[in-house]
Amino acid sequence: MSVIVIEFITLDGIVSDPDGSAGTPAGGWAFRHGPETVAGDKFRLGGVLDDGVLLLGRSTWQLFSRLWPGRDDPFSARMNAVPKLVASRTLTDASAWAGSRIIDGDLIGAVKREQRDVIITGSLSVVRTLIAEDLIDEYRLLTFPTLLGTGDRLFPAGGPPRHLECLSAERAGAAVLTRYGREA
Repeated sequence: MSVIVIEFITLDGIVSDPDGSAGTPAGGWAFRHGPETVAGDKFRLGGVLDDGVLLLGRSTWQLFSRLWPGRDDPFSARMNAVPKLVASRTLTDASAWAGSRIIDGDLIGAVKREQRDVIITGSLSVVRTLIAEDLIDEYRLLTFPTLLGTGDRLFPAGGPPRHLECLSAERAGAAVLTRYGREA
């Protein structure tokens, strides 16, 4: 089992509001580069989606549960079919998106007990909780040539040092997909 984080990220490390749905002044920065840069399986998840589980925080799940169920292209079919775990203290019903289940309390325990690969997309508070417990095995970052200067960073200042190994880097439209794993 591996825990894989996937994020749209700016060159200066900002991950907040890449699609503009949060209405921030700088929101929508990823989508300004056109649909070819963000559409489809840009994170090269492939079979991981077929055999793994998607872990989402409440806000990301609520956004995705409005977007994905109405789509029917091959990648959307995979996103709709994958089992989904929702980390939330306030959400009581996850029936809006098929295959979704709310985690009962203990996020760390749920991840440690999971037998399948866990893919986390967006969901910054979930990602940071798992970073603090050193549970992330791989980061797949789609880095856009954008500098925002302000916003939520994937890795905030003051965090513990982490030494990673670059597994791959490739151009993806206007962005660059990088994969980093635990140092060998």
